[in-house]
Amino acid sequence: MSTDGTLSIGELAERAGVTVKTVRFYSDRGLLPETARSSGGHRRYGPESVDRLRLIRSLRTLDLPVPDVGRVLDQEDALEDIIAGQLQELGSQLAALRWREAALQLLRDCAPEERADRLRLVGAVSVPPSTDAPTRFWRRWLLPARLPARLVSAIIEQAVPQPPAEPTPAQVLAFARLHAFVSGPCPGPDRGQPAAHQPDKGYRPAVLYDGLREAFTLASPALRAQRPPHEGQALDCFVSAYARSCGTRDTPAFRRRLRGELTADPRIDHYWQLLAELCGPSEPTLGAAHDWLRSALDAQTARPAA
Repeated sequence: MSTDGTLSIGELAERAGVTVKTVRFYSDRGLLPETARSSGGHRRYGPESVDRLRLIRSLRTLDLPVPDVGRVLDQEDALEDIIAGQLQELGSQLAALRWREAALQLLRDCAPEERADRLRLVGAVSVPPSTDAPTRFWRRWLLPARLPARLVSAIIEQAVPQPPAEPTPAQVLAFARLHAFVSGPCPGPDRGQPAAHQPDKGYRPAVLYDGLREAFTLASPALRAQRPPHEGQALDCFVSAYARSCGTRDTPAFRRRLRGELTADPRIDHYWQLLAELCGPSEPTLGAAHDWLRSALDAQTARPAA
């Protein structure tokens, strides 16, 4: 150290345990400002530069980009935001690696004659997989145009699956099949909905879908317990949603009429089948809840009146 307390670039490198080239690199990028220049034009650094250089090395060991290191050095509260951003990025990278691993296992373990088809399906899905395609499917084909935004968001959250954090090969295949299905054309003017959901029936979408979400919630415990469809609060709530949305009363005659109007398009049934393959039996889908309630209504209305 010189008489004025400053360090040469070599002395700073030695004290911090790095090379002169490293000190020069960070200095040239503004992370390690020099205090002065010697009479010969050589860089001089203050004693505080040792701790600053060690901090820079620690941050770079965590693979923080140089600009982010500069933000941490210049802004006291920047480190927390940078850490959060890095963790989010690492999470995406890990999700992509897990998906790739499961996809490769799927291709490795399938029969040779299945490999080309599975490769085509898996290759059409982004890595990590995105939910954009099923979300568009619901928005453009299944949900009524006049449905409030809050209900659209709530239904899509329940109906559109999030890719598993640690997928199995079978889940990769199920998601790829679902992605291929929702990415295809949706022909027909009826938007895949049962007759009771069609605009010309005069129902109020917000009233109907609010009531259906409540009915599905009530039916979920019975589905999880694998109980057969039966009468009760869930079925009453289900029928009441349709009656109130049409401005009529829940009567035996209305239930018989509703029974004939709840046959869905096979395409939406196929969607729920694919979703069940992806999510497994532990969490019933909206489609499973709707089928359970519809079966309970079928059983009730099929009995002769007392």
